[in-house]
Amino acid sequence: MKKNKLGLSSLEVSKICLGSMTFGEQNNPDEAFAQMDYAVEKGVNFFDTAEMYPVPGKAATQGDTEKIIGNWLDESGKRDEVYLATKVVGKGIKWIRNGPDFSKQQINQAIDGSLKRLKTDFVDLYQLHWPERANNKFGTRIYPWDQNIGYKHNFMAVLETITELIEFGKIKYWGLSNETAWGMMKLIQLCEQYGLPKPITTQNSYSLLNRLYEYGGSEVSQFEGIGLMAYSPLAFGALTGKYLDRAKPKGARLSLYPIFGRFLNPHAQGAVRAFKELAQKNGLSLAELSLAFVMSRPFVSTTIIGATKMSQLQENIESAYLELPESLLQEIEEVFNQYPDAAV
Repeated sequence: MKKNKLGLSSLEVSKICLGSMTFGEQNNPDEAFAQMDYAVEKGVNFFDTAEMYPVPGKAATQGDTEKIIGNWLDESGKRDEVYLATKVVGKGIKWIRNGPDFSKQQINQAIDGSLKRLKTDFVDLYQLHWPERANNKFGTRIYPWDQNIGYKHNFMAVLETITELIEFGKIKYWGLSNETAWGMMKLIQLCEQYGLPKPITTQNSYSLLNRLYEYGGSEVSQFEGIGLMAYSPLAFGALTGKYLDRAKPKGARLSLYPIFGRFLNPHAQGAVRAFKELAQKNGLSLAELSLAFVMSRPFVSTTIIGATKMSQLQENIESAYLELPESLLQEIEEVFNQYPDAAV
């Protein structure tokens, strides 16, 4: 499988990164082990997880995903074959450390907990799961302007803590997630000003139904070397077509978690139908078209895939070998212009 440089780092990661938020919830440990075995066999060398996983997050299962991955790493002996990324949770999760923040104490507790569960001495990439400050993340179109809040994010304290983790050998690199162009540039500016390690990635949602990253983020990628780790490239499964006509397949993610209904709105349904017709016309499945498009973007370092069934994982991994012709990419743009950012 083709590999890309992860941002400006020395890490060469597979075009596909194995996501894990279903491990311990929709997938039991045996199924998760089978997915990791298969992914590595097919050339995937990058796993992504988070301290809050599995999803939906709850106190009873928090950290179970990292434990499953840690057990697999321990039993398989393949830690040297896999780059490992995890995340420290942002504000709003009350059952983790009684309400987390990005203070030095909280970040240190978070990384130590992750390393213990993952059964490793270090992670290759440590990410801030979402910003402490209010911003338009998770499908929110409008920035939550509030003159009374102002600018309340202690960036320097976070950067100093992250730098210590790198110096202590607990993490190799660090990155962002659900971040805006302003947030990326502010952090990069401070790192350059004070000679601190810069973030190498941001993990943001990106798909045929959500291309907001191109409105500012892609420019940061080009000129500052921030690699995009694209998550939800299939828009929580909507870009397989299985939810068309308001279908709710048993056990499917959007059937279980209606909070993500933005992927099922009428505009999104129209877009999915149009992209499905385009895929069929070109002899592709909708999932293949959707994933191949994301992987074709020059600012994408890796595309995070998640699957509940082995057949889904197999199809997703095969998409890494597809190259979309320029004529098809132009047709994709024409459909997108009819249904811009349909799931935002």
